[in-house]
Amino acid sequence: MLNRLFRLEENGTTVRTELVAGLTTFLTMAYIIVVNPGILAAAGMDQGAVFVATCLAAAVGSLIMGLYANYPIALAPGMGLNAFFAFVVVNGMGISWQIALAAVLVSGVLFVILSVLPFRAWLVNSIPRSQKLAIAAGIGLFLGFIGLKAAGAIVASSATFVTVGDLTSLPVLLAALGFVLMVALDYKGIPGAIIIGILAVTAGAVALGLSRSPDALMSVPPSIAPTFMALDLPGFFALGAGVVMALLFSFLLVDLFDTAGTLVGLAHQADMLDEEGNLPKLGPALVADSTATVAGAVLGTSTTTSYIESAAGIRAGGRTGLTAVTVGGCFLLALLFSPLATAIPAYATAPAILFVACVMTRALAEIDWDDITEFLPAMVTMLAMPLTFSIATGIGFGFIAYVAIKLACGRARDVGAAVWLTAAAFLLHFVTK
Repeated sequence: MLNRLFRLEENGTTVRTELVAGLTTFLTMAYIIVVNPGILAAAGMDQGAVFVATCLAAAVGSLIMGLYANYPIALAPGMGLNAFFAFVVVNGMGISWQIALAAVLVSGVLFVILSVLPFRAWLVNSIPRSQKLAIAAGIGLFLGFIGLKAAGAIVASSATFVTVGDLTSLPVLLAALGFVLMVALDYKGIPGAIIIGILAVTAGAVALGLSRSPDALMSVPPSIAPTFMALDLPGFFALGAGVVMALLFSFLLVDLFDTAGTLVGLAHQADMLDEEGNLPKLGPALVADSTATVAGAVLGTSTTTSYIESAAGIRAGGRTGLTAVTVGGCFLLALLFSPLATAIPAYATAPAILFVACVMTRALAEIDWDDITEFLPAMVTMLAMPLTFSIATGIGFGFIAYVAIKLACGRARDVGAAVWLTAAAFLLHFVTK
């Protein structure tokens, strides 16, 4: 039944491989269970309710992606988007979190409409090949930055923004050993190399007294009542046309291209792009992503989106929606097994993120390095993603650079209508931000 439903043989995979891949993806993104409630609590939301909403939104989104689009891509409330929700919209603009949730809901409905119509797929498939490769490699650099930060190998600096951490600390050393172990196991073709590395680092942390084993395996989840259906639609539309449009434009633009970049990058990693560099079944994937945003807003969390950490499961062999369904199941179990799910320290998943990051940068080899009008905008995209800590912003910088360079070099004919439109939208977004 699973073979027919997910077309396992057609995609060259097995049930066991997909289950291991799903568990691997879940472990690399399980941090969101703890981080998202903490961020949204800064907006005045009930932390326990947001914990439940986070798990349910991730489960619903991943299940839709797996069952409807049959892609090995997991979803959860997005990092960056939750910070924008809490610190910019709520704390910065003085808008209540109930109204902010309504903005997420309306933007999600617009996502669904755009996903059903040919517009969004046309927009994503119109991305130039060099930019698609740059997005894949840029996400790799972004993941690398996240992995090194989670390991403690790099830390914040007031003088240089980022600097080297304490390389002699046990968490950094454990993360480094975990990274080497993953590479060695993968080189030898041992299945589950990433998850073995994560569990090995966690076991080492517990043995050295750096991390406590959970006091209990299971616990009763908190009530979701404080956030469920708490959005304030009348209050949102009463803000005035200017504020409403600004909020929708920001949520829509960031989520649209954050999702587009993630899907393209992960599809390249999984070798799912066709001969023209386009993503087959893009429509269902976009519908799944946008529907998850609507569901998340109703449950009580910020924008739900596709996760770049899905690359870990793809690297572990995940090729179908069974991987995403497994992730969804893990998030549902996390509601009951939260002590166990949160016992894995960040520096245990850091080597997995870094390992996948290194693999994803292979896309650099396919860029046309003989055409300066192609590789320079690509470099802008790749550099901007980790340095602005945003996939969408990196794409925006790259598109603007692509149009400007092509125009300056007399090659405006190379620029398609979708690229002109996207560059103009990002330019407006950056200027009015």
